[in-house]
Amino acid sequence: MWEAELQEFAKAHLLRELAIIDSASGPITSLNGQPTLLFASNDYLALANHPQLKQAACTAIEQFGVGAGASRLISGTQTPHSDLELALANFANTEAALTFSSGYATNLGVIPQLTNAGGLILADRLCHASLIDACRLSHADLRVFHHNDMDHLRSLLTKRSTNRPTLIITEGVFSMDGDLAPLSKIVDLAEEFEALILLDDAHGTGVMGQNGRGSIEHWGVSSTQILHMGTLSKALGCSGGFITGTKDFIAYLINTSRSFIYSTASPPALAAAALAALHLIQQEPARRAKLWQNREHMYQGLRGMGCHMTNTQSPILPMIIHDPELAMKMSKQLQKKGIYIPAIRPPTVPKDTSRLRITITAEHSIEQIDTALLAINQVGNSLKIF
Repeated sequence: MWEAELQEFAKAHLLRELAIIDSASGPITSLNGQPTLLFASNDYLALANHPQLKQAACTAIEQFGVGAGASRLISGTQTPHSDLELALANFANTEAALTFSSGYATNLGVIPQLTNAGGLILADRLCHASLIDACRLSHADLRVFHHNDMDHLRSLLTKRSTNRPTLIITEGVFSMDGDLAPLSKIVDLAEEFEALILLDDAHGTGVMGQNGRGSIEHWGVSSTQILHMGTLSKALGCSGGFITGTKDFIAYLINTSRSFIYSTASPPALAAAALAALHLIQQEPARRAKLWQNREHMYQGLRGMGCHMTNTQSPILPMIIHDPELAMKMSKQLQKKGIYIPAIRPPTVPKDTSRLRITITAEHSIEQIDTALLAINQVGNSLKIF
């Protein structure tokens, strides 16, 4: 039934397969049984295997068990959930926070509650699939503005009907390009045209800003127009998503958000581990400083060998290869050299922009980065990519 479509995927070099990691997350991992340097993880601050997170999870399992046993509104809200949400609100300098089972579930649960069939959503062209899916669920009119193009966004805002409810959606750090949304300019437009902003800061949480509070801190903006979404599954090394806002807004979501109401609560051990990660982010700024040092070393090395890079300003370092077949060849040849950097192809990225997406963590050593750079240079030259 599905064989013909799978064959078409394979013919276009777009067939995806699972890479099996049989070790804990870290710079050196075991991929299909082979020791491999990993440059593909979003565990930016290297917390997923941190002893304090593991201890927090184990302690919570001893006290609360493994599963929560019910949805949050039935009997699934346990002390670790409420403790984490209070800490997230304090971290984001807001009144309240609400956690979900994933970042995807957060967007699906929040966006349809912000607008409806009478509303207008303006979303950046490179927004994550979860954001686009959530926009469709809302039944609002969706218009896409050119990536980070404030003139285009202004034009769309100007053309809308007077007083029409409007939601602007952007990522703080774009997951496939690694560049940043010009948040201060978006805030100015939102305030001028009385629009709300949904900021998906999945890749900014813990990474951006002096204290790791994300893109809002990085840009130094403060606006009641911003609703801040983040994840627990990247820099915090755990799993789940969250949204912050006023107490009334969070109470409203508790009563209306379908992905929150109709999902079994996340395991309390994950909430306890995420709380430990949140403390570490604030207590160990050197971890974030090391991340940025590593990022700069890798970035300068890639630029020095002539790689075609995006306008990245984050630990996400995409090398544009264009052709999906060539991207797959380079990824496979690097893997043979013990370096895992996945090839990202359409529909995850636009047509003709296939790439190798390199991600850096705080735990990579300079020697490991240099090893990867040498391998990239050798493979890139052999395939005549640069």
